Amino acid sequence: MDNKIEPANRRGEGKDRQPPTPARCTQPLYLQVAATLKDEILSGIHPVGAQLPTEHDLCTRFAVSRFTVREALRQLRDDGLIMSRQGAGTVVVPVAAPGMYVLHAMSINDLLTFTAGTHFEIEQMKLLVVDEPLAARIGVPSGEEWLTICGFRQAEGQEAPVCWTEYYINRDYAAVGRLLPRHNGPIFPLIEDLFALSIAEVQQEVTAVLISREQAARYHVSEGTPALEVRRMYKAADGKIVQVTFNVHPTSRFRLSMTMRRVKT
Repeated sequence: MDNKIEPANRRGEGKDRQPPTPARCTQPLYLQVAATLKDEILSGIHPVGAQLPTEHDLCTRFAVSRFTVREALRQLRDDGLIMSRQGAGTVVVPVAAPGMYVLHAMSINDLLTFTAGTHFEIEQMKLLVVDEPLAARIGVPSGEEWLTICGFRQAEGQEAPVCWTEYYINRDYAAVGRLLPRHNGPIFPLIEDLFALSIAEVQQEVTAVLISREQAARYHVSEGTPALEVRRMYKAADGKIVQVTFNVHPTSRFRLSMTMRRVKT
């Protein structure tokens, strides 16, 4: 018997193949399952956007426990090959280049993963009156007072920051600012908890921009380097704008991945 779990081919052959007995394994069984699935993903048997088989089906295929399958899937998530989401199963995602930050967006909940493994270095936080140029940029009426928080989001173990971030928060929810010096995650869940509201819609726009002189030194790139500015407007169920966020990423270090599905009409 071979010591390796064989991958399935494109016609599904090998799905009933049994894994080696524990006595002959040179690796933990979950790593063997993960390696087999990784080979199948990279070879295109499970293409980007496709759902992996369910945990139950994988347990049956490899004749292993649910714990083993979950550990194998955790390994694939750590490798950046899949994304799991409640109600949507496990989906294959694009492979990121080394040093590239990838955001896989399928729902508002997926924005919670944006800050995983990072911390936000606040450089400025203040209330300001929105003038006309800023009103046009963030999409709110001029003359209103909004809380602004600016700074770099830094990934653990990385010298250059992930992005420059600007938060604009409706004055009605500005009290959230007192929690931010001890908070590294996204802000909108704090607002939801603190004010008992729900973010029902996020409008997102991606624009090509150039790195400013002030940002260039921190990014370790030249002034004028191409970048992507991701603007998100967070709205409550009644349509009220709660928060507007800008994230600026050097293009060589960022990829936004979105999955779209046909809606039956």
